[in-house]
Amino acid sequence: MSVVIPVYNPGKYIDPCIESLLGQTLPAEEFEVLFVDDGSTDDTPARLDELAAEHPHFRVIHIPNSGWPGKPRNIGVAEAKGEYVQFLDQDDHLGTDALRRLYDMGRRNGSDIVIGKVASNFRGVPQGVFRNNREKCTLRNAPLYDSLTPHKMFRTQFLREHGIAYPEGKRRLEDQLYMMKAYIPAKVVSILGAYTCYHYSKRDDGKNAGSAKLVPAGYYGNLREVLDVVVAGTEPGPLRDRVLRRFYRVEMLGRLSEPAVLKYDETYLREMTEAVRPLALDFMTDSVHDGLGPLLRLRSTLLRNDDAEGLVRLARFASTVKGTVRLEDLAWQDDGRIAIGIAARLVHGDDREPLTLLRRDGRLYLHPDVTGRFLPADELVDVTDDLGGFTAELALRDRETAVEWLCPATFTAQVEDREDGSCEVVLRGTGRLASEGGKKGRGSLPRGFWDAWVTVRGLGLVRKARLGADRDPKVDGRCLPALLSSPPRSVIPYFTDPHSNLTLDVARRGKKVAPYLAGRTVLRMPGAGIQLRLDLFTTDGTGPGTGVGTGAPELVLTKPTESEETPEPVHTFSGALRPELGRAHLDVPRRVPGAPEGDWQLWVRLDGAKGPLLPLCGVGVDGAGRLRPDDGLPVADPVLLRKLAAHRRRSALRRAARAVAGPVVRRLPSAGRKKVRRLAARVLG
Repeated sequence: MSVVIPVYNPGKYIDPCIESLLGQTLPAEEFEVLFVDDGSTDDTPARLDELAAEHPHFRVIHIPNSGWPGKPRNIGVAEAKGEYVQFLDQDDHLGTDALRRLYDMGRRNGSDIVIGKVASNFRGVPQGVFRNNREKCTLRNAPLYDSLTPHKMFRTQFLREHGIAYPEGKRRLEDQLYMMKAYIPAKVVSILGAYTCYHYSKRDDGKNAGSAKLVPAGYYGNLREVLDVVVAGTEPGPLRDRVLRRFYRVEMLGRLSEPAVLKYDETYLREMTEAVRPLALDFMTDSVHDGLGPLLRLRSTLLRNDDAEGLVRLARFASTVKGTVRLEDLAWQDDGRIAIGIAARLVHGDDREPLTLLRRDGRLYLHPDVTGRFLPADELVDVTDDLGGFTAELALRDRETAVEWLCPATFTAQVEDREDGSCEVVLRGTGRLASEGGKKGRGSLPRGFWDAWVTVRGLGLVRKARLGADRDPKVDGRCLPALLSSPPRSVIPYFTDPHSNLTLDVARRGKKVAPYLAGRTVLRMPGAGIQLRLDLFTTDGTGPGTGVGTGAPELVLTKPTESEETPEPVHTFSGALRPELGRAHLDVPRRVPGAPEGDWQLWVRLDGAKGPLLPLCGVGVDGAGRLRPDDGLPVADPVLLRKLAAHRRRSALRRAARAVAGPVVRRLPSAGRKKVRRLAARVLG
């Protein structure tokens, strides 16, 4: 395998790239790294030469400056010795296991192209492409056209056989041209969506590739070449329309939409429309136009009619359209996922008024109170056939790395009547937030702050919104901290300050468990020992302990106090924490040698030796060190006790069944093992 990196005066910004290549899990003897230096004038050439001298699988090729990445990439492909070529930019980096996973998927499927999941902290990412792993697909049955950056893995011989190469010299949209030339003949494309392979990184000097202002005539002249490739490589029909519609939405109408078009002066706006309109008339047929969302169709009509002022009026209105979401419910599930209920809608204006519709003769139209801002009063926009375009997606996004994962969610678009006689579309749905990975799909979320986002789509618009600021009052009481997996790690759902948005703190990135248990009920469980049931969520798969240090919670005795400040410890000793029917149970020793006699306040540390103390209850200690909790502690109710007893019986049966039948089941063929396990699940629960 060969990794090709065009290089020009990167300075310090190449460091993460190099570090990620040196840290790959794929053995060094199984891949090579080709740095193609495009005539750098800083210390990069010497540095790369030193690197190549230290690492035999690194090579450096020096060429005179060509001014653009195309020629260095072509040279890299020509010089590549690997079965596959992976493109990487100098200011980006790869996930540690990226090359191994990409190569394994490519070899397994005989792939022409393998697309690895990407993350970016400054540019849009087509998350829908990476919703699932796809072993084999093509342009005909997957939305590959939504991912047109070249940072993918290509079969080297595939590129050479089809003469796929970059145009050389300075130009725009060369990536789109390259990718369409590759996608059209590709017979097998694989998508690795379960691991973040490629990380785009924003430079603090603002000099990422593609950041320069475009010159309309040149930009759209280059786009015409891309569209010519699409037309030449596809037959008239739905596939061609889908691909052309993507370019119409993004490179054409997208440049004549908010926020960009609102920043153009009159001269530049005219240059833009004069460059874009001929392409619309030449390539974007009625079937392409009709497949757009309502507001995009309106933009298309305005462009066709050469109405630049109308485009600006529409953009000014659309810039006020936002997505709003309400968190209607939240509850931990037995499998360790958080189930949430959501209502989402599009609103507009400073007052966030609903985007209302008008019923007339069995059809639905954008309400004239809305369209009057950008259309004549007698012109209506029919949206009846576009209700299917109202959808939403739920995602968790790492605040620091920008890695984003779509979450399972189902939404239904409902047209709801309003008191004033109008109506609106409300998306109502449920979703699941999961921090822990399963046997298939992505792994567990790494330590970090994971923000919940909802993407609201409708009328051809896409709006992203944070979740949680608007929520049902019952949600706060259900937002419990949790210990999940084995060994356990904390997952703390909380609402940010000051914006009050929902975030998951995974593995104590910045939050501690104890403060989120403060004020919650502690139950005394019956029995000979002292057992306290904390409002700390667990599952059957949660391991014992706190997940910090040795895992043993530290119990602390202090003088009784009514002060908000924590008093000095008088005596410390260890307890034990274990999961029991959805909550953590804290076992407190009945007798503590060396504990001073008297009445004390009992506390626990759940977040390590320096973590905060959580008050539990008052205890009395006699001269022999025996502890007796005070009588004010609430006791578990009979319903909970019956559930606990039944749960313990089932657990004992499962353990016995595994001990007796386990060795026999393991000798069965795979299909037999699955049948036995399904039967056991039905019988034992």
